[in-house]
Amino acid sequence: MPGKSRKAVAYYRTSSATNVGPDKDSLKRQQDAVTSYADSNGLELVGQVHEQVSGAMPVDARDGFLQVLDIATTGDAPTVLVENASRFARDLAVQIAGHDMLQAQGVELVPVDAPTFFVDETPTAVMVRQVLGAVSQFEKASTVLKLKAARDRKRAETGRCEGRKPVPAETVKLAKRLARRSPKGGKLSLRAIAAELAEQGHLATSGQPYHAGSVRHMLG
Repeated sequence: MPGKSRKAVAYYRTSSATNVGPDKDSLKRQQDAVTSYADSNGLELVGQVHEQVSGAMPVDARDGFLQVLDIATTGDAPTVLVENASRFARDLAVQIAGHDMLQAQGVELVPVDAPTFFVDETPTAVMVRQVLGAVSQFEKASTVLKLKAARDRKRAETGRCEGRKPVPAETVKLAKRLARRSPKGGKLSLRAIAAELAEQGHLATSGQPYHAGSVRHMLG
């Protein structure tokens, strides 16, 4: 990588109380570490974003990090630099979920203290990804079951749930009565019945006259 100029974005995270405790000088320490790594590896920092947020918050819920992602994907800066993995997120599951989200966008996440941290397939990382995958499948299955339960409740209440709305009973009754009429020349055609229905205000849900096929269905 030395000698090869590329663009990168820096992401700095501090807690909401940066004036006390171990975070007192955190921002400057992060900036020094990231800029030093960028200089040593021929990386041009085209953006630096700092936000005060809990390390447990999912990265896709952070305004600052979404800004980083926007810079990375629109400014041809496919690398995001952080001081270390815990500065990116405190929780391992949040770290890996965030990394995988970036990777899906073609963006590389690099903790400068251990550049291969997210590349190395450690047993713990593999396990966490498997757990996250299982949780995702569980949530999808739960959604399917909830939707099915909602459809079943509606069907129990109304007798139906999906598909087109049934033709009103009074429309069917009128269509059958019209079909029994015998004007000169024989019975009314399906199109004539549809026209008569429309004349009397009986229209399809589209607001248009019924098609001949719909009338045939009404007549059974």
